Amino acid sequence: MSGYWKKLLEVDLTSGEIKKRELSDDFLREYIGGAGFTTKIIYDEVKPGTDPLGPENVLAVAPGSLVGPKIPTASKTTFGFKAPQTGGYGKTIVGAKMGDYLKKAGYDALVVKGRADKPSMIVIEDDDVKIVEADHLWGLDTRETDKKIKEEYGRYRTAVIGPAGEKLSRISSIECEDRQAGKGGGGAVMGSKNLKAIAVKGTKGVPVDDEEKLKELNTKWRKITTGKGETADDSFSPENQINYGTGEAMAAKNKVYACFPTRNWQAGYFKRAYDKLDDPDDRIELNPRYWVDVYRDGRRPCPYCTKPCSQYFVAKDTPYGDIEVDGPEYETQYSFGGACEIDSIEAVSKANEICDTLGLDTISAGLTIAWAMEAYEKGMIDTDIELEFGNAKAMLEALRRMVFKEGELGKLLGDGVYEACKKVGQGSEKFAIHVKGMPPAGFEVRGVKGMALAFAVAPRGADHLTSCLYALEMGGSYWDFEDYDRTKLEGKAFALKAMEDLMTLYDMTGMCKFSRGLMVDKGQLELLNAVTGFDMDLSEFIRAGERVYNLSKAFNIREGFGRKDDTLPDRVFEDEIIYGPTKGQTLSRRKFEEELDRYYDTRGWDEEGIPLKNTLKRLDLSDVAEDIGSVKERK
Repeated sequence: MSGYWKKLLEVDLTSGEIKKRELSDDFLREYIGGAGFTTKIIYDEVKPGTDPLGPENVLAVAPGSLVGPKIPTASKTTFGFKAPQTGGYGKTIVGAKMGDYLKKAGYDALVVKGRADKPSMIVIEDDDVKIVEADHLWGLDTRETDKKIKEEYGRYRTAVIGPAGEKLSRISSIECEDRQAGKGGGGAVMGSKNLKAIAVKGTKGVPVDDEEKLKELNTKWRKITTGKGETADDSFSPENQINYGTGEAMAAKNKVYACFPTRNWQAGYFKRAYDKLDDPDDRIELNPRYWVDVYRDGRRPCPYCTKPCSQYFVAKDTPYGDIEVDGPEYETQYSFGGACEIDSIEAVSKANEICDTLGLDTISAGLTIAWAMEAYEKGMIDTDIELEFGNAKAMLEALRRMVFKEGELGKLLGDGVYEACKKVGQGSEKFAIHVKGMPPAGFEVRGVKGMALAFAVAPRGADHLTSCLYALEMGGSYWDFEDYDRTKLEGKAFALKAMEDLMTLYDMTGMCKFSRGLMVDKGQLELLNAVTGFDMDLSEFIRAGERVYNLSKAFNIREGFGRKDDTLPDRVFEDEIIYGPTKGQTLSRRKFEEELDRYYDTRGWDEEGIPLKNTLKRLDLSDVAEDIGSVKERK
């Protein structure tokens, strides 16, 4: 079997023991790589009830199965853990050079256990693996840490945490050289283990089964992703995506779909910004079609990217100081821009820079501050800064305090909106925008209603990339689905289930979901078979995605999650949109619950959202069926 080393590296920070474990052929074929490996590892090795910030939690790292052989856009590495942000299934994915080097060092996965007595770093160079002291790195920001490591060791690729991770912020991220593994609080997991950094140097080639076939396929997909070949999606526009990045459809999301959440999800249209324009057809500052020509200074793409969405932003002598950051991407334009009603691209980019260098997830941080702005205006919290919507300087000061958990405000907001609203009470939880503790991405669900169901059921909390259903919602047609109406919630269950299984496969192979021409099943499969020699058919491939998705759900069931957690913020059910194309709209709770029932039926789960025994057995998860059966008996 090619494509794998069949080797897992295990590092125990408590004992200092380092092991290299053999991976079975069955494991490789059933879980493929990336999120498949990490999901299986954390399910097997993290016991129910484990403290996410305790030494018994593990950090599992696995590059996708297609990472390494220079396949176009195959760059993604998964970090898996029990999530401090939600208390449930944790998965965060990044286009990481570190993951590429981990594969080239001869490992299909890394598992970190225990807790070091003092700040430490794991250093990997092929077969040479060691734990070294990192006291001199503790307290440094992510850029300083990466720079120091390269000065000491040479051209190693890194995954590091900043001060937010050291402070155990439940919304802290892992930084991978201008790329962030943001969701779930992975930075806090590393911080709780006294693990400041992982540094990797790999010098081996990745074994490939059919070199000639892979060369042919790489040529084919390189043409597709750059717009020079036949594409799987007629709306695919690599030129726009390369020139403007993930925010290239900003205007349509405001004016057509009204799904750009603003003012802490009170609307889906950025009225404050558009009201300032002389001509309503002009571009607001947050729109990259406005700012890339002014501020972009080159690109810093993920490994093997043939259609880089990276826009490296540089600005000097702004009211917020000098700024250098990769981004801001669409989700940051939304979280610090629309949600906080900040229409200055310089202020939003500065917030992006603070998050990346000090180690916070931008979506979670921005939505926490947006909630705080609303709570401040309603008189529920008191602080010495004027924390009002639209106040950029107050937003940046609140963000700085969050990182260091400085003062009352910093301590209140430092672990995210879910923890903050529990402390404040007074009804503030009704406008706290999260699912299972995770704030959603920038798709206002009263404008694209299928995303309501997608956000509600995603195992890691509100997440757009678990399904990428927005591609179908906004386009109307995608993959095998046609003529979908974004204004209706009914009839989305089957498409959602299929898209979740497909996107799970992306997380397993390591392909980028922004590569629209590759966002299909057969394209990934032919690459996988060429690399591994599996000769896998489409049915087995799709079933592997379904298997891993069900396993992630089973992790949450074992932790006590149920139907009550597959829901949405009260705001989207109870509050009407205050302005814009969707003014007056709400989401019907009755219709939502009916479609949730249909989704559970489609998945082969019971009315509480628990996978049925026959469903799990069909997916070769009989042992998991026994675990879930025990949970149901206890209930």
